[in-house]
Amino acid sequence: MEELQARHRKEQRDLQSRITQKKKNASKKTRKGVNDECDALQQELLERQQAELTTLSQPTIVEDVHALHLHDREAETEEVGLSVITNEKGIGAGTNEEVSRVAPIANPVSSTQGRLKKPNRQKARLARRAADQEAQAAKAAEEAANLPNLREKELGAMKEHLKRIGLTEITIRPDGHCMYSAVATQLQDARLQSTTSDHGPSAKPYQMVRTTAADFISSHPDDFAAFLEEPLDVYVAKIKDTAEWGGQLELQAVARAYNVDINVLQADGRVEKIESGSNSSEDTLWLAYYRHSYSLGEHYNALQKIN
Repeated sequence: MEELQARHRKEQRDLQSRITQKKKNASKKTRKGVNDECDALQQELLERQQAELTTLSQPTIVEDVHALHLHDREAETEEVGLSVITNEKGIGAGTNEEVSRVAPIANPVSSTQGRLKKPNRQKARLARRAADQEAQAAKAAEEAANLPNLREKELGAMKEHLKRIGLTEITIRPDGHCMYSAVATQLQDARLQSTTSDHGPSAKPYQMVRTTAADFISSHPDDFAAFLEEPLDVYVAKIKDTAEWGGQLELQAVARAYNVDINVLQADGRVEKIESGSNSSEDTLWLAYYRHSYSLGEHYNALQKIN
């Protein structure tokens, strides 16, 4: 059981590394498919490991019926007395007859009285095995309960990094627009309005940022088309009109369109810098990137300096 649990932990670590690499290499187009594939891999590993634990905890016991019968069969004995009558005189009148014959003693030993009780070793072995398996199952449950909670670990690490850098977090709703909303919270309304006119008067701030990013990508096709796996106009329409997540390409478009630098803080302490490409950037925006802490998956919150 200990060897199986050790192998399970190694398989979980290996799979987590594979998933991290897959998500890191995923593009905007393939991100949803990669996330689904990673979820399927995790579910498949969990089911297989659970089946292995179940099989080990409830083994099929094959008994040798013949051996059990030999153990459980109890000897029944019957005493047979032999009496030999030899050279008895007076059996016949005036006869000296020598008679030899064999006769059984009447009262044979009852089979129920002649049984010899033996301990059932097979049952004892099964009882010991069941006790061992119960103890191992309890130990496995304890180890599973002590596995690290990725969400708590990520939140704790991010909290430490924010304190170290001197930032405070603005929580953004996880609705697919989080990256654009996190950018919008750090821009003045005038700047949001000035970059594009292709939105209605009641457009929400994240919609303005989406439109700005889409327009910039459309007007600079040579800078972005090579990184897309679908036609540029289809990709741009998704940015404008859907809740498609934003990623690296959209951050680059936002940084250049608004002439700002963007720093993305990650839970491992790395800060990914997206520069505007201008020597006169007007501002630096901070975002926090989460991978495990929100139900939809990847998520961005806004950050600001502590006054």
